[in-house]
Amino acid sequence: MNPFDLVVVGASGGTNVGESLFFAGQQLGLRVQLLDTREAMRGPWPFVKVCWHLFGHRPARLAAFSRKVIAVCEATRPRWVLSTGIAPVNEPAVRALGQLGIRTLNFLTDDLWNPAHRAPWAQRAIRAYDCVVSPRRANISDLSALGCRSVKYVPFGYDPRHCFPEPEIDFRVASDVIFVGGADEERARWLGPLLSHNIRVALYGSYWHRYPQTRGKDRGQAAPDVIRRATAAAKIALCLVRRSNRDGHVMRSIEIPAIGACMLAEDTAEHRELFGPDGESVRYFDSPAQMFERIAWLLNRPDERARLAGAAHRRVTQGNYAYVHRLAEMLGLSSPT
Repeated sequence: MNPFDLVVVGASGGTNVGESLFFAGQQLGLRVQLLDTREAMRGPWPFVKVCWHLFGHRPARLAAFSRKVIAVCEATRPRWVLSTGIAPVNEPAVRALGQLGIRTLNFLTDDLWNPAHRAPWAQRAIRAYDCVVSPRRANISDLSALGCRSVKYVPFGYDPRHCFPEPEIDFRVASDVIFVGGADEERARWLGPLLSHNIRVALYGSYWHRYPQTRGKDRGQAAPDVIRRATAAAKIALCLVRRSNRDGHVMRSIEIPAIGACMLAEDTAEHRELFGPDGESVRYFDSPAQMFERIAWLLNRPDERARLAGAAHRRVTQGNYAYVHRLAEMLGLSSPT
């Protein structure tokens, strides 16, 4: 096999971070390969469900996929292996990669202490990496206490293939307010009342049918180009974090400004670190009542929406927020200009 500089272990397709980091590696001029983690979830559906629900969120083909990662790296001897999220690479495999002289990193896109993601096998594996990179400050001390050798904070980024301003507004997908993300009980409580007002809401994502406040009112999942056009066509793009994941920001925090939309974001320390004080480039809210108040205020001020959208877009696109810059920081390389 041809030698590689970087092997990315992550999911392909859509806006998956793994594929975005693979593309970022190409932008940096690296010889890069993507090993698709979806392969580890394949198998007879009953077996997949048993492994996931009874064996601590264990992928059905965890051992086989881990062996594949080792085999590819033995043949190509990359300088780095970068896995994303709760990657299906077990502890023995991570240690074997280190014994090959490969620097191992994990970009931990989810919080290991979130009950929805808790996986004992993954906690064992994460300790074996040379460096764990977290996009949330809230779990840095937990990762250090777990025994991780090196832990650093790097925020999410944006992929310029998917996130850029639209030349024209697509009025077929226009709305007053757009929210894109998976449903949970807290998000349903916040967004349910908004859907009952005389406001055009574009709600995208999975599992909204589980909650009576949002059932039948969402537009389902959509491809990246549809999400980009719908975001560009919305007067306000709403950004909620997920408290069960201890998020200080989310992927959409960066993607919305990169697309050029006016963002109304949940007030967090990470959001303020990324976008400055309230009103500089985005507006913030800290409660459902304040969210409604800020939505009503912004809907009546098109000039202010345009100013905020422009300021946030400049901040993101001129401030090294793309995944190529995030990857360079993770690998300790010079950031491209």
